[in-house]
Amino acid sequence: KMVDPTLAEMGKNLNEAMKMLEDNQRKEEENEKRYTRKDIPGPLQGSGQDMVSILQLVQNLMHGEEEEESSQAYRLQNVGEQGHMALLGHSLAAYISVLDRERLRKLTTRILSDTTLWLCRLFRYENGSAYYHEDDREGLLKICRLVIHTRYEDYTVEGFNVLYTKQPVIYISSAARMGLGQALCNQLGLPLSCMCRVPCNTMFGSQHQMDVALLDRLIKDDAESGKLPLLLVANAGTPGAGHTDKLGRLKELCEQYKMWLHVEGVNLATLALGYVSSSVLAATKCDSMTLTLGSWLGLPAVPAVTLYRHEDPSLSLAAGLTSSQPVEKLRALPLWLSLQYLGHDGIVERIKHASQLSQRLLENLKNLDFIKTSVEDELSSPVVVFKFFQEYANRDQTPHAAQASTIQHPIISNERHVYDTFNQWLGEQLAQLVPASGVDVVELEDEGTCVRFSPLMTSAVLGTEIQDVDQLVDCLKMKIPVLTSTLQLRDEFEQEVKRTVGLLYIEDLSWPGLGVVRYSYHSDDGKNDDKQEKELEKINTELLKKLNELESDLSFSLGPEFGGEKNCIYIGMVTEDLDVSELVETIAATGREIEENSRLLENMTEVVRKGIQEAQLQLQKANEERLLEEGLLRQIPVVGSVLNWFSPFQASPKGRTFNLTAGSLESTESTYVSKAQGTGTTPPPTPTSSLAKQRLPGQKIFKRSLRSSDAFSETSSVSHCEDLEKIDQRPPALSPGQEQGHLETEKTEQQQEVAQATNIETDNIQSDKSPNDCTKVEEQGSQR
Repeated sequence: KMVDPTLAEMGKNLNEAMKMLEDNQRKEEENEKRYTRKDIPGPLQGSGQDMVSILQLVQNLMHGEEEEESSQAYRLQNVGEQGHMALLGHSLAAYISVLDRERLRKLTTRILSDTTLWLCRLFRYENGSAYYHEDDREGLLKICRLVIHTRYEDYTVEGFNVLYTKQPVIYISSAARMGLGQALCNQLGLPLSCMCRVPCNTMFGSQHQMDVALLDRLIKDDAESGKLPLLLVANAGTPGAGHTDKLGRLKELCEQYKMWLHVEGVNLATLALGYVSSSVLAATKCDSMTLTLGSWLGLPAVPAVTLYRHEDPSLSLAAGLTSSQPVEKLRALPLWLSLQYLGHDGIVERIKHASQLSQRLLENLKNLDFIKTSVEDELSSPVVVFKFFQEYANRDQTPHAAQASTIQHPIISNERHVYDTFNQWLGEQLAQLVPASGVDVVELEDEGTCVRFSPLMTSAVLGTEIQDVDQLVDCLKMKIPVLTSTLQLRDEFEQEVKRTVGLLYIEDLSWPGLGVVRYSYHSDDGKNDDKQEKELEKINTELLKKLNELESDLSFSLGPEFGGEKNCIYIGMVTEDLDVSELVETIAATGREIEENSRLLENMTEVVRKGIQEAQLQLQKANEERLLEEGLLRQIPVVGSVLNWFSPFQASPKGRTFNLTAGSLESTESTYVSKAQGTGTTPPPTPTSSLAKQRLPGQKIFKRSLRSSDAFSETSSVSHCEDLEKIDQRPPALSPGQEQGHLETEKTEQQQEVAQATNIETDNIQSDKSPNDCTKVEEQGSQR
């Protein structure tokens, strides 16, 4: 039974708060925008609010915006019971800090000593001390200060003057995380010349391991030039590929030059397992190491830990690794509670589960073609990095050799750029399809863009299971044929577009798809560049709309939001049964149709405008002739009415019909005589498109038949026989003059078709400048 009522109330309040924050089944009225000023800071309420109202506001701020803006409901990660213990530690730390000084000192000492002892035994680090910090780089920063105080005895008194006489040098691997060296120099107040980046292996061993021989030469050169080699930062699992440096040889080198060896990396988590590889086991002999237990064990808001060995407590205090303030020792309280809740077996089981996930994926990847892995150990690798890579026939490698080889094969820049783009797309697709896997995309210096699976960093947080890895492999199997087909058909699409008149191939290596094409619009009407650019944008936009209306499996778009080419059609990933020639011909034919319709509309507008002006002039002239025929007396209002009553004047209505087919004005006398509107010349029927081809039932557009798909090869998507048939069926090439005549014929046919549908009558069109309009209206009224 709990004696302290405050602790009981604290645990109860924490449970209620977490239950409220993790409950996504909110009522309908809670989804309404009740807080109209929730994003605008307001005044503090004088009467205060209760805990439920405050937690409700926190919940709305956590969930509201994401659920409104995204289609998929956002759900907060379920931290579980062990996470509740970590969160309870922060509340307890605030409560414990108000205890009296002596009781606080005893409690913090016990918490710190217990946590340090557990971690040192768990990760095989004997006789170590621990420093708990929020920023994972802060531990290395304190270690650097400790080493400076150790190697420079007068540093406490003389400060930077000691460093000036003998400049310190810190060595880090080129595979280390970005910005680490610069951050250390900025915090330590050292120039960037104190940071030395050691290249990785280029000839032998892993290309992500530090080159030990080169490091030895660098240290000798610095020592001979009067500098002081101070510290070496090694990796037990590089941030990118997860490879481990040769820690045994590096430790020997550091002992030779009296340097400090610090190790960090995700592979340090495997020290808690029963079987540890010799490369990682050597980390137990280093001078310090940094552990990030929060991501390894799925614990929220727990500090990182830096374990170190040093015999002088005064220097540790001067470097900030220890503190005389008991409150600062309470940083270990969340971790102290969580480790007790999980227990030794629970901690080992979580790390073991993550290692089994990576091993399961690695075994499945070995059986997949066109997938190359970059792992340090084929038998056991906590981090799995892989990429899509297709060997070409001109490279003398058997499929088995290609599968067994790693992704260190040098490739030309354009080809590598294309593979980087495809692997970027692959990684994004896998992360979207299997979010519980935690895969992400990583950029490596030698391999380029790859997909990384690091369950030690993600599985405990996301709850990754074996079935998630199997689902990831299944999705990968579905994407590989799409990638291979698209990669093989890119060259054929490029050649087909370059052979087609009116299309322009746009090379965009950063687009993951078949390619980019633009319908080229060339005007000889003397239009300026701005107007031609607008016409080009209009045609390609309409072309994109028409292509998306087709019933096909292809995706057409305007490309990426940023960095893409303007006025282009971007075609996405394709399958092996794509008929490239039909696709290109359809794009060209649709573009020509849109262009001709645009020109026809412009020409028709000009013809109609001129026709109306001519009709106005002719009707004005006809009105003048009618006045002469009727005489002057008939124009007088009263006299004209009497005269028309005694002697009516018979005059046929004067009107004009505009014939769009002929582009000319005609009289309406025949219309009034026959009481029917003339149809004119019947235009010839519109010829059917030559692109229409017979399809099997259920076969979509741009798809080859099964007979054709059997002839698919790596060098061509269409068999040689089909190429010959298409050449025979293709119309002969036209000269520029013949092509212009062909376009004019199509234009005339379209004009005749429009003319048959509408004959515009401009009967009695009145000019705004004619003085006889009012007289004509009055005369018609008198005749009635």
